[in-house]
Amino acid sequence: MIKKFTLGNPIKTEAVVESVAPRPLSDFPFMITTGDKTVITFTLESSDAVYGLGEAVRGINKRGWIYESWCSDETNHTEDKRALYGAHNFIIISGEEKLGLFIDFPSKIEWDICYSGVNEVKITVFGSDMDLYTVSGESERGIVRRFRKLIGKSYIPPLWAFGYQQSCWGYAKQEDFISVRDNHRKRNLPLDCIYMDIDYMDSFKDFTVKKELFPDFKAFADDMRSQNIHLIPIIDAGVKKEEGYSVYDEGHAKGYFCTDKDGNEFECGVWPGIVGLPDFLNRDAREWFGSQYKALTDMGIDGFWNDMNEPALFYSVDGLKKADKKLEELRDKQVDIWSFFKMKDAVLGIQNSMDDYSSFYHYMDGRKVCHKDAHNIYGAFMTRAASDFLEKELGKEKALIFSRASYIGAHRGSGIWFGDNFSWWSHILLNLKMLPSVNMCGFLYCGADLGGFNSNCTEDLLLRWLALGVFTPLMRNHRALGTRAQEAYQFEHTQWFSDVLAVRYRLIPYMYDTFRRCAEEYDMMFRPLAFDYPEDDMAREVEDQLMLGEECMIAPVYEQNRNGRYVYLPEDMLLVKLSGENIVKEQLGRGVHYIDVRLNEVPLFIKKGKKISLAKPALNTAELDADNLFEVDFT
Repeated sequence: MIKKFTLGNPIKTEAVVESVAPRPLSDFPFMITTGDKTVITFTLESSDAVYGLGEAVRGINKRGWIYESWCSDETNHTEDKRALYGAHNFIIISGEEKLGLFIDFPSKIEWDICYSGVNEVKITVFGSDMDLYTVSGESERGIVRRFRKLIGKSYIPPLWAFGYQQSCWGYAKQEDFISVRDNHRKRNLPLDCIYMDIDYMDSFKDFTVKKELFPDFKAFADDMRSQNIHLIPIIDAGVKKEEGYSVYDEGHAKGYFCTDKDGNEFECGVWPGIVGLPDFLNRDAREWFGSQYKALTDMGIDGFWNDMNEPALFYSVDGLKKADKKLEELRDKQVDIWSFFKMKDAVLGIQNSMDDYSSFYHYMDGRKVCHKDAHNIYGAFMTRAASDFLEKELGKEKALIFSRASYIGAHRGSGIWFGDNFSWWSHILLNLKMLPSVNMCGFLYCGADLGGFNSNCTEDLLLRWLALGVFTPLMRNHRALGTRAQEAYQFEHTQWFSDVLAVRYRLIPYMYDTFRRCAEEYDMMFRPLAFDYPEDDMAREVEDQLMLGEECMIAPVYEQNRNGRYVYLPEDMLLVKLSGENIVKEQLGRGVHYIDVRLNEVPLFIKKGKKISLAKPALNTAELDADNLFEVDFT
């Protein structure tokens, strides 16, 4: 059962698709105080768990930390961080009674979940206008299904978007992409997509291509497609302020960029320098921006990734002036420790400044809205601009689109990736733990940068991460400019990578069918063991294994210099180790087991009475033989 409670005059986030009549606030099940801030408090039993919040650091059970809903350009995904790129305001309180809580509010929320008090939850909503929803049910999975129906069906990408994908900030010219394609092919490494980071643009201008590096981009894209390779360009939120650049000129002439309090165009700096921020909350501006993707779809592009759309701000023009003034005050003076801190803060404080987020405005349904009051839906509405256009232009389920920033509701038109992670072993585990939480919030097409975006990857790290990535719908290897090359062919044991990637393609028919079922039935693709085995105390403790679909459990190796790992089986299961075309099977009983897993193996556990279908290995999804599948079962 779903109950809705409305406070004040909420901004329409469009997160919810079902109509629910509001109830009096006196029926709300938790203590609530209202004012400039709204505070919700309640007490948990020591054994209760709290699940949800989508893309967040730390564990699957969210007890013991303070989280923030505030879409953040955060590159260091360490345990002390409170916010990442998404704002996914849904939790489930899991105890003797179970209840879901969704706070539909597009600005900042602070979730103190048993941090200040070991059994106390204090949720501070930084505003007074919102919709609150409670979702009751007998099980966590049942609550998720009911909530997911409330917010609408998840985006389904084309089949080829389940293929292996290679990306790098640094592929700059046509020859770079050809080299990536050819190196994969001649080493028997499957590949479906190659990404185009900011290097392909003319002076970092959206919807442009450097002609000197891509003299005939359409012919190049067509040639790649003829070889079953999709090029996926990046699109950033900021539009370069430059006279003669048609996208800026049109947006400026029509008043489609965000403004300051006086109605002047808000100016800030990102990759290209000074940019205008499209007002995605304005329906006309959103439709206009979406139509700009046609410049690239007309050249054969059918996939995009939207970035920098929290929005990320390097600086604002006013913020830069204020920082210059502070630095000028210290000029020719002896800089002691306190002055040094002031100088450091003056420089570092200009990026993603709350003062800046509070100083520009949107026009939404005739209403002037300060950005900070709607910050968390900005990136979601940018991606909606793209997804709405792509569905009209190319057709339903024909385009790949995913975003960095997101809010619940964006899941209906796009996927997400987990942003700028690091080549750290701990981030394999973080990747795993995010999967069920974002599934709860509707995001099924998701994944992390395999191998890590920042820092330097090693051969064993990439192999172990790929062994998790074979199960994530988005399977993309991506790294930053200036880091160690981490394409599979750059390492010593190329055949090991071929073995692991072959497993992905063997699994695609099963993965795709599971994905579609979960989208149609409002279900989770990945679940904590506790959701499937609620009476099993040990299952409730396990957070480094996940249930996959109705048939399987996954348990990747995520520590360096390990030849295997311990796993807990909540029931009898069939251990299947996949490597290339090789299959090793072993029946294991309920309990704890140590399993050996070589670097070129992918472990998978099949439940008793269940089976999965495997395809023959292929070099791309177009070559998959879905009519002749091989079944692996545990009967």
